[in-house]
Amino acid sequence: MTGTVIRGIMIPFLGTSLGAAMVFFMKRTLHPLVHRALTGFAAGVMVAASIWSLLIPAMEQAADMGSWAFVPAAAGFWIGILFLLLLDHVIPHLHMNSTECEGPKCHLQKTTMLVLAVTLHNLPEGMAVGVVYAGMSEGNAYITAAGALALSLGIAIQNFPEGAIISMPLRAEGVGKPKAFLYGMLSGIVEPLGALVTILAASIVLPALPYLLSFAAGAMMYVVVEELIPEMSSGKHSNVGTVFFALGFTLMMTLDVALG
Repeated sequence: MTGTVIRGIMIPFLGTSLGAAMVFFMKRTLHPLVHRALTGFAAGVMVAASIWSLLIPAMEQAADMGSWAFVPAAAGFWIGILFLLLLDHVIPHLHMNSTECEGPKCHLQKTTMLVLAVTLHNLPEGMAVGVVYAGMSEGNAYITAAGALALSLGIAIQNFPEGAIISMPLRAEGVGKPKAFLYGMLSGIVEPLGALVTILAASIVLPALPYLLSFAAGAMMYVVVEELIPEMSSGKHSNVGTVFFALGFTLMMTLDVALG
């Protein structure tokens, strides 16, 4: 495995770690406007990455199917959506208020569930990076080193606010700064691990590459619609989230087109 590949699969984890490290420099809680801005930005990056880095390459790789080239992309996309839907049933969302759950035991349960949920949601992103780098390493004509780097950078940008969104609320619940940082950082460790396993299984992965790329896109889009958009649109000044969504989308689109 080349140094380029290793660096590429570690970039998203670095983004998560840097975001989680904000717990050392910021107040105990994120201002609601900052939270909406970060969430909207992350959503924009993920939508653009899903389209330009995953779905379009998936259809390009199925071009030999002619007018049916959309089939692998559509099938993989729906499998990704259903996979995340299943995860959300296995790991319930934490829609608890203070009257429903109080005390240290509840805080520990909420902390564990939050980190576990985000960690599992990060798995498809790691697989996406692994699939792209596996294709690049095998000389796939539709995947360039610059395009793979663009996806890694895009996911890292998205992971930065995600790391902060994990660590800062944990700090607000009374978790110490080092422990809150550790939880935030560890939520992203599954990405390089998932990417590594995917690359090592390249002989299995490559024949199904269009399906796997679109699977990752579906999983990422599920997170955007189910988790990020409601958060960025809640409360006053919801337009802040919309503006930062557009900024994130534009930045990721620019990176993918310029570098790809």
